[in-house]
Amino acid sequence: MLKQPASKYPSFKPIGLRDRTWPDAVLTKAPIWLSTDLRDGNQALIEPMDIARKLRMFETLVRIGFKEIEVGFPSASQVEFDFVRKLIDENLIPDDVSIQVLTHAREPLIERTFEAMKGARSVIMHMVNPIAPIMRRVVLGLSEDGIIELVQRNAQLFIDLAAQQPQTQWMFEYSPEMFSDTELAFSKRVVDAVTEVWQARPEQKCIINLPTTVEHSTPNIFADMIEWMHRHIERRDGVILSVHPHNDRGTGTAAAELALMAGADRLEGCLFGNGERTGNLDLVNVALNLYTQGVYPELDFSDIDEIRRTVEHCNQLPVHPRHPYVGDLVYTSFSGSHQDAIKKAFAARKDGDVWDMPYLPLDPKDLGRSYEAVIRVNSQSGKGGISYLLESEYGLELPRRLQIEFSQVVQSVMDATGKELTAKDLYELFEREYAVRDVASPQHQVLEDAKKTGGKEVTLTADVVMAGRSFSIRGAGTGPIDAFVEGMSLATGEAVRVLDYHEHAIGSGAHVQAVAYLELRVGQQTVFGVGMDANIVSASLKAIISGLQRAQPTEKTKTNPFEKELTCQTN
Repeated sequence: MLKQPASKYPSFKPIGLRDRTWPDAVLTKAPIWLSTDLRDGNQALIEPMDIARKLRMFETLVRIGFKEIEVGFPSASQVEFDFVRKLIDENLIPDDVSIQVLTHAREPLIERTFEAMKGARSVIMHMVNPIAPIMRRVVLGLSEDGIIELVQRNAQLFIDLAAQQPQTQWMFEYSPEMFSDTELAFSKRVVDAVTEVWQARPEQKCIINLPTTVEHSTPNIFADMIEWMHRHIERRDGVILSVHPHNDRGTGTAAAELALMAGADRLEGCLFGNGERTGNLDLVNVALNLYTQGVYPELDFSDIDEIRRTVEHCNQLPVHPRHPYVGDLVYTSFSGSHQDAIKKAFAARKDGDVWDMPYLPLDPKDLGRSYEAVIRVNSQSGKGGISYLLESEYGLELPRRLQIEFSQVVQSVMDATGKELTAKDLYELFEREYAVRDVASPQHQVLEDAKKTGGKEVTLTADVVMAGRSFSIRGAGTGPIDAFVEGMSLATGEAVRVLDYHEHAIGSGAHVQAVAYLELRVGQQTVFGVGMDANIVSASLKAIISGLQRAQPTEKTKTNPFEKELTCQTN
């Protein structure tokens, strides 16, 4: 790379529009949308679409709600010509949709394009020719006057050929290619020459489409160019001002939005930004940007995953997992702090609230996405994400301190493997760590004795087998849990105390399960135990066994049954 790149790449000069108004403009309505997936997007593919894929793409664009669709370049190849004829001959174009076709400003190509449109109901005939200095000098070998004569002659040919097909409703479009590299004064002169021939007026509008054929400047420069043209071109009230941004600098979306603020009426682009080099404007990006600002884009992306699958099939190109709004990972948080904020915000949100969620600019459900992928767990994750997945997928509402304890278990696994854990992986790890399925359902006997001092007291008896040794458990307390804990403490010689208790139900009807979370003090250690059972008391006793099994032996208890994994059989 050059140490002094300015010697090779001069910077773009500002327009000098001192009284620009676009910075304070607010977008309050959708633009006119033109999809060019079937033309500009298609010609950028390694393997252009065949007719079957073209038809699938066309049908998808119609379902989304596009009313203007550039369907091809009929003079470029027989496949392009045949596809346009298929749409017309088989009456596949809805009455409220206008198809658009492109032609260069050359008489034989224009004539071939009009031939392809015979019998069509509504057509936008789109003419393009380059006007930038490098093209005038090197490619075309024409002066400015020569360019003017060329475009006026071919604009008149549009009128003459359209007159031969009066049954078709025609609209004409002109694109001064490489507008973004052309002197504004000359761009205006060319545009005015075309609109003069077409007699543009409010009742007979034409489209003037200004492309950033190659991005060379920051989006604010392009916005100034659009506002300058918006102010200065003649017959503005007869012109639909359109822009066609490319994405060479990665700012196609910004250029389009600022162009709308600067006076443009219409946007041309592709779904997810397909196109030559770095692609065309991503129409989905702009549309959903509007949506997140409270503006209905008049395009329906409520099943965005199906749209993505169609586009990937037709283009034979993958959509990046980080692509705005549609990528597999764009609603996903791995960061622990992000996950914790999302979990708390979801818990606080009520139906009908304004969408105000950390790290989620849009509700995934509006696009047909579920919340399954909102939080995923890897080595960067924390307790919030882990507990969110266990709750959303398996109904487990972990107490906060249990979240902290289990997150350390998960982190140790993540540090060892370095891989992402799914909700299923987390649940299986949770089951193993807390022996949720391994502890047999206790069969216990509880005797109540209301004569004890202090009110109601119960006595619980059970037989416990731990590491092959049997214990006759008998304990008394204010309830079954207290009694069982006392019996275990007496039988093992290890002090066991319940510090905290949480329980809830999961499932419904005959399949409802109680889940108990008990925080225990076993000797000098604090551990959680978890139990599940159809009976809440049984679930609680299982949770105590779970906690005891997880307790590590202390110096005092190295010879007792806690040294090995325990099983409990109670009578």
